Amino acid sequence: MSENAANDDPQKPLLKTLLHNGVYRIVMQRPDRMNALSTEMMTALSAELDRAAGDPEIRVVLLGAEGKVFCAGHDLKELTAARGESDGGKATYEKVMRQCSDLMQQIVRLPKPVIAVVTGVATAAGCQLVASCDLAIATDTATFCTPGVNIGLFCSTPMVALSRNVAPKQAMEMLLTGESIDASTAKDFGLINRIVPGDYLEQVVQKYAEVIASKSAKTLKIGKEAFYRQLEMPLSEAYDFAAQTMVENMMANDAEEGISAFLQKRKPEWKDS
Repeated sequence: MSENAANDDPQKPLLKTLLHNGVYRIVMQRPDRMNALSTEMMTALSAELDRAAGDPEIRVVLLGAEGKVFCAGHDLKELTAARGESDGGKATYEKVMRQCSDLMQQIVRLPKPVIAVVTGVATAAGCQLVASCDLAIATDTATFCTPGVNIGLFCSTPMVALSRNVAPKQAMEMLLTGESIDASTAKDFGLINRIVPGDYLEQVVQKYAEVIASKSAKTLKIGKEAFYRQLEMPLSEAYDFAAQTMVENMMANDAEEGISAFLQKRKPEWKDS
């Protein structure tokens, strides 16, 4: 959780973006504020995710950050300032938490894969941000924690994403102790997919994302949506849903093309339909 609130450089955009070979990089660039999820930052991220959802040139999203802190969670000074309001800040807190929850669900519902690229500390709602992404790659110096318990504010919303990524006892360990875990432990827990030395991160991440971007966008959309929907279903219902999804997927042009290309030992030509 970030203590900083002031924007030291109001002329500098909150985010920088780059589209290359179907991979869209969104980089938070408020290292002076530890890339905190202020209302301003969350609004900016949501807008870029909307753009990614609607742009057919964007096939995969990378979410990264400048500086030693990937994201320090909610901006505590912004939240504390609301205590002076007539209701003690309750309406503001409800708005901020709703905005954050909506942002995390937007990532999950985005019809394209989102990969967190973690180069530093991911704490509280910053850890939630990592857990909400479909995949996560981190440097070997990255750390992760949900330290709200240390300041009397249990990480209840980060808990939702965290508990859907790691085993219950591991999630509770992070939530109850508030202690940091290193990248190796985070990988063992299932919070991240891969660990890469910092010097090779950009090269590895771009190649990793381009492999995914080379697939049919239609197929990725179907698969991502089905993955999250079936997670919440009982086993038999999940199989019924998955079977129907497979049938609908088989009727897609890209499935016909992909199967034909495989049988003919050639590269498929996706139409994303």
